[in-house]
Amino acid sequence: MSSRDTANVLWFDELHREDVNLVGGKSSSLGEMTSSMDVPVPYGFATTARAYQHFMAQTGLNDKVNALLEGIKDYENSDELHATCEKIRNLIVGAKMPDDLAKDIEKAYADLSEKVGQDNPFVAIRSSATAEDLPNASFAGQQESYLNIKGAADVVNRVQQCYSSLFTDRATYYRHKQHFPHEKVALSAAVQMMVFSKASGIMFSVNVANGDASKIVIDSINGLGEYIVLGKVTPNHFVVDKQSMKIDEKNVVKQTIQLERDANGGTVETAVPEELQEKQVLTDEQVIELAGYAKEIERHYGCYMDMEFALDKNTNRLWIVQARPETVWSQKKKKKDDDEDLVAESDAKVVVRGLPASPGVASGVVHVIDSPDDIDKFKEGEVLVTLMTSPDWVPAMKKAAAIVTNNGGMTCHAAIVSREMQIPCIVGTKSKGQAATESFNTGDVITVDATNGIVYAGKVEGIAKKKESNASAGQVVTAETFAPTGTRVMMNLGDPDLAEKYSTLPADGIGLMREEFLWTTFIHEHPLYLIEQGHPEKVVNMLADGISKVARAMAPRPVVLRLSDFKSSEYRNLKGGDKYEPHEPADLLGWRGASRYYDPKYIEAFKLELGAVKKVRNEFGLKNLNIMIPFVRTVDEARKVTDIIKGEGLIRGDDFKVYMMAEIPTNIILADQFNQYVDGYSIGSNDLAMLILGCDRNNDTVSRLFDERNLAVKRAINHLIKTAHKDGKTVSICGQAPSEYPDFTDFLIRCGIDYVSVNPDMVKTTKRNVAHFEQRIMLDKATGRGLLDPNDYSWE
Repeated sequence: MSSRDTANVLWFDELHREDVNLVGGKSSSLGEMTSSMDVPVPYGFATTARAYQHFMAQTGLNDKVNALLEGIKDYENSDELHATCEKIRNLIVGAKMPDDLAKDIEKAYADLSEKVGQDNPFVAIRSSATAEDLPNASFAGQQESYLNIKGAADVVNRVQQCYSSLFTDRATYYRHKQHFPHEKVALSAAVQMMVFSKASGIMFSVNVANGDASKIVIDSINGLGEYIVLGKVTPNHFVVDKQSMKIDEKNVVKQTIQLERDANGGTVETAVPEELQEKQVLTDEQVIELAGYAKEIERHYGCYMDMEFALDKNTNRLWIVQARPETVWSQKKKKKDDDEDLVAESDAKVVVRGLPASPGVASGVVHVIDSPDDIDKFKEGEVLVTLMTSPDWVPAMKKAAAIVTNNGGMTCHAAIVSREMQIPCIVGTKSKGQAATESFNTGDVITVDATNGIVYAGKVEGIAKKKESNASAGQVVTAETFAPTGTRVMMNLGDPDLAEKYSTLPADGIGLMREEFLWTTFIHEHPLYLIEQGHPEKVVNMLADGISKVARAMAPRPVVLRLSDFKSSEYRNLKGGDKYEPHEPADLLGWRGASRYYDPKYIEAFKLELGAVKKVRNEFGLKNLNIMIPFVRTVDEARKVTDIIKGEGLIRGDDFKVYMMAEIPTNIILADQFNQYVDGYSIGSNDLAMLILGCDRNNDTVSRLFDERNLAVKRAINHLIKTAHKDGKTVSICGQAPSEYPDFTDFLIRCGIDYVSVNPDMVKTTKRNVAHFEQRIMLDKATGRGLLDPNDYSWE
């Protein structure tokens, strides 16, 4: 044991995970996997913490470093911190390495050459601080890695550079904030055979976005792995279920650049060949192979793990090049209390979306930073918006209310450090269609919902304000009560992640669940493109997942799913959409709604939507799910679409209803004929008013003329209710009018409407209004003295 304590170099197969004090977390973990596990690890050796301490003592650097650090007056002053750290690093790099240490490293490199049968093999040298991987301290990405190193002299030189990396600005600042005395942190250098990576990446044995321990997350990029840590490339993202070992989620993002090894040593940035830029970096089989290693490593260590891997271009073999305990969810395993506090206001404007890297919510003033030179200008409490954050930016990150980046994935440095600092962070907005730096200017006020990956314009109080915790002991809380009503009050909903939160509202069900939200938020790809790619199951599974969240949260109350109603331009925005979508001069009146469903060019995609509905109802047993057909122009269209629905095994009955949107004058005029094909209607007052009045509500020139309360619109609604009720069909309304105009709700109740569906923020108010209006009607009937409406709503 004493020989190990005094050794300058130890081989991986001599090391175990308990040797953190000897060689740091990274090196001891590589040793553990090499000596005790059946996991592919490139072979190598590690310099010891004793070797670092020997270097610092023999060169007389300890006293000089202490004196320089004690001279720092303000760690928040970036210029002062940088100047001091640069002096320390120069001292370390400029010192002469003790002869015995240099000889031990050179001999180990020569022995490695002999063991692998190569002259002067290329190696990777990664620093491993002895405190780096402790459960309560993550120094992710803060020390250096040197790739494609060749020759004994260069190896010795790089080890010395690793020593100096203990005193980068970011590492010194971070250690100061975490109260780690620099004397207690030593550095080991792991020297291992270089993997000539054609692909690389990071994986976690827990979903770092939400703490789901049943999932494995794998992010991969072309080339060497440094660009994934730096956030320069947004990775392909895979989520694998640990139990079934199947890929649950896959997001393949275009990658245009990569870091490659230079044949003469070092690395160089190159362009990814055009034919590979949009292709999956890893095959599905390789993703599952990696997931198997992740499971084995987690089982062996007994905790959530953070791992790095590489795919060798010569052998096509996967290698694990690093593994360490994951530092956030391993400690916290916390409940999603913060998530439950978030409320998405219906009128909030979504500006950009991205990957929810660090959960939380915050509002603040935007500060766009394009260059590290501008970090000093960043102020406490601002929202940092940038291309990507790098480890050098930790001082600015610490001041930020939230962070939003164009690039990066769930496992880049910004994501890891922001989670640890508990700063809301959204990364990779560019991969979701809109770059943050192009969407905001310094001085803008925004609200960052990093739990759901959404950034809103302005300060959205319903989102930004944290919900009060449970009432303190002894405090009397008055419960809200709502009178029962004959007219049911339903709720409109888009985001399934909010269903659980909104399920506590006094709504009688979901009158309108918009399927489009699932496409733009989760699927991102055109259904016909997915069919062509051989992945139609992605549509069924992801739709079913989102729909079931809502149906499960609301059960046994009914949920009405409106089937897809994108316009062609909106479908074209989905990946692969250009190939299938026409360019229409007025797509609002073009190929949308029912006209798509029976079209030979689209019918197979429509059947996937119905497959998702069947899965939710039959496999998940959620029989409270019903469907609604949008934009049905003719009675024959209603017949064709309902025949397809029936042909797919969805049969109308007591526990399954097929409704139709009433949003075209045809629907009103021919309601007596539409009745035979549907169980009821939901009035889309926005489109209905627009088409009755011939007024584009989105056109500022004539939008002032748009008003759902126009007598023509009211007569149409009154006629529909009477005609539908004659054949036992129900009528609801899901447009904006009841939310905006309480008196319009009074009109609907007097006409006999069955359901009123409003936005979540209006459920309670509408519930009370409906009760009031119904009581007023009964009182007026009893006294005969109620107010008379001078309007005649009948057109017969």
